[in-house]
Amino acid sequence: MAKRQDTKKFFENLSGSGKSIGVLTSGGDAQGMNAAVRAVVRMGIYVGAKVYFIHEGYQGMVDGGENIEEASWESVSSMLQVGGTVIGSARCKEFRSHEGRLKAAHHLVQHGITNLCVIGGDGSLTGANLFREEWSGLLEELVQQGLIDQEAAQNNSELHIVGMVGSIDNDFCGTDMTIGTDSALHRIIEVVDAIMTTAQSHQRTFVLEVMGRHCGYLALVSALACGADWVLIPEMPPEDGWEEQMCQKLSESRSRGSRLNIIIVAEGATDRHGKAITVDNVKDLVVRCLGFDTRVTILGHVQRGGTPSAFDRILASRMGVEAVLALLEASATTPACVVSLCGNQAVRLPLMECVQMTQDVQKAMDEKNFEEAVRLRGRSFENNLNTYKLLSFRKADSELPHEENGSPYNSSFNVAVLNVGAPAAGMNAAVRSAVRVGISEGHKMFAVNDGFEGFYKGQIKEIKWGDVGGWTGQGGSILGTKRTLPAKYLDKIAEQIRIHNINALLVIGGFEAFLGVMELSAAREKYNEFCVPMVMVPATVSNNIPGSDLSIGADTALNAITDTCDRIKQSASGTKRRVFIIETMGGYCGYLASVGGLAAGADAVYIYEEPFDIRDLQSNVEHLTEKMKTGIQRGLVLRNENSNVNFTTDFIYQLYSEEGKGVFDCRKNVLGHMQQGGAPSPFDRNFGTKISAKAIQWISKKLKESYKEGKVFANTEDTACLLGMRRRALVFQPVVQLKEETDFVHRIPKEQWWLKLRPLMKILAKYKTSYDVSDSGQLEHVTRIRPKKD
Repeated sequence: MAKRQDTKKFFENLSGSGKSIGVLTSGGDAQGMNAAVRAVVRMGIYVGAKVYFIHEGYQGMVDGGENIEEASWESVSSMLQVGGTVIGSARCKEFRSHEGRLKAAHHLVQHGITNLCVIGGDGSLTGANLFREEWSGLLEELVQQGLIDQEAAQNNSELHIVGMVGSIDNDFCGTDMTIGTDSALHRIIEVVDAIMTTAQSHQRTFVLEVMGRHCGYLALVSALACGADWVLIPEMPPEDGWEEQMCQKLSESRSRGSRLNIIIVAEGATDRHGKAITVDNVKDLVVRCLGFDTRVTILGHVQRGGTPSAFDRILASRMGVEAVLALLEASATTPACVVSLCGNQAVRLPLMECVQMTQDVQKAMDEKNFEEAVRLRGRSFENNLNTYKLLSFRKADSELPHEENGSPYNSSFNVAVLNVGAPAAGMNAAVRSAVRVGISEGHKMFAVNDGFEGFYKGQIKEIKWGDVGGWTGQGGSILGTKRTLPAKYLDKIAEQIRIHNINALLVIGGFEAFLGVMELSAAREKYNEFCVPMVMVPATVSNNIPGSDLSIGADTALNAITDTCDRIKQSASGTKRRVFIIETMGGYCGYLASVGGLAAGADAVYIYEEPFDIRDLQSNVEHLTEKMKTGIQRGLVLRNENSNVNFTTDFIYQLYSEEGKGVFDCRKNVLGHMQQGGAPSPFDRNFGTKISAKAIQWISKKLKESYKEGKVFANTEDTACLLGMRRRALVFQPVVQLKEETDFVHRIPKEQWWLKLRPLMKILAKYKTSYDVSDSGQLEHVTRIRPKKD
């Protein structure tokens, strides 16, 4: 309780009363910028500050007049789902001059704006920092010229800057993901998935160019997400002779039965000598050397367009709120900072440290120090590149590890992979990654069909490299998945492990997979067959697995919810005021409802973890009624399927219908299994690919450690683990130790990180609530989270 009181006190000390915040978007547009603007405006108003739109970026600041406009709560309604930036963005040459910045300073002082939230790329943020450094001098000049008096200069003596990086290129060092990157990946993968169907029909090779300027992130991750045959990026130019290697790989792929090839080229790709590699170069090479029917597709500005993904809306909303808190805390000695994301954690980093590191990347590339360039890009980029390298090239038998000192380490171990629980989009990408990394590590990989049920029935067969081709974009579970737990069939499963000489297990699935690994681990005392390394990778739309902040499949489900909510709200445009009641999946876990509500701009979300009664329902109806009277036309209410046994979706619909009579009418929608279906999102494909690769590498390590006297024997706690995302990193945790963190009755973790996002959702929906700032980002240095390797 003390912590809660301290937190409230801390928040009260950060009151924005009397402060003015200006928000602008600058440089290239990116999906999600509007969500960031909306969050800044509403959080600013919530803390008592005045918030101003600065239209057309720095150009609007220089021109002043109507370009600087006070924002109201209603002025940012219905912009969450809109792509681009509704307040406009422009590149401004005038702001680069001293005279231009002097005009901009004058216009800010006229409105009393001493806090700036800049959403843009490294150029925009560098300009903002220079503006801050010159601020005192600019005020002196304005006083000397008689444009402002001494009192105005005194009242506006400090300018505070906080940046949010809005760029589809993800080229800014210090953050794992910039606003707009995930949405751009959605556009790319939608195109690639569509192209793959026509390429397969005609046995064609497609060469695609994606954006990114001098950064290969979009190309690299889209290559991972679609299983491309080859990728060319600026940070890691191909070795001399790459043309022959690429053609050989394409030819081998066709000889194994593949009917298509996909090559992805970043727009800034070069060879080792700095010569540009274009899509036309690559096409001509393939046609000349292989004679394949080859086509070129340049995606262009379609990557910037469309609605923002669920991830970008949530990221931008979190960052917008964090930016306001950072501005309220700022003092004269606080450096300009950028609000950033590291893993699943919000952080604040000194702006110029990030800018300097971003410039160092280009310097390293110019000096042909490509390994340093990759390191400077950050942990996320480096992990993606390492995973791509693991998956892209099938090693010849002569290259595989062989026996060392009488140990068959990595030459003959058998590793089984199975899916358990309900299907989740991204499971197939995880299986593909596990199979190919396992083969690269020298293992023989076995696929188990239909989970533990298939295991005890003996539905086990070896799975080869080519068998998992094209799996990344497939929804559901190709292996088949069942909810059956192993406890009743331990004898039969142990027998199958003996028959197939299984030395390690990778279980990909939901809560049943977690329970299954716990049951197998507990049975080790009786069955030596279960004394093998086993690891579980969380894959469930419900995101209810203890030990992991995120699960494979949850992002795809969130996008399904968000897209459906957008369409449902749009269906009411032009009609009278309407409220929609939407039911989501999740069992007793309110993740989908809460985070989906944040992404879709919900007015209320009902979940099991936050008990509610009839008074809360009545309060929500009254709140919506008041909002409707201010001109809002649509309301959105989400309910988790098991949030309350009595307050069902039908009950809430009828209550809202009755109490809203004369003000709004109601409609209800149960989303159902559409949340489990469909092609996996780029995030789920990438997350599934990386987490499975890491799981197999852990298995290899444990096999080496536990191989003694001609057999594998692993019975310690740390050889039966769950691999989960914990705040900033992927962590292996013994399943036995996760028992204390688990509510087994309701199949949820006892503590869930996303509950801290609920007050944020309520604030953005205009509720008065206490906001816990104890988990907000603290100012760090780039080197702390990007340690240099020895």
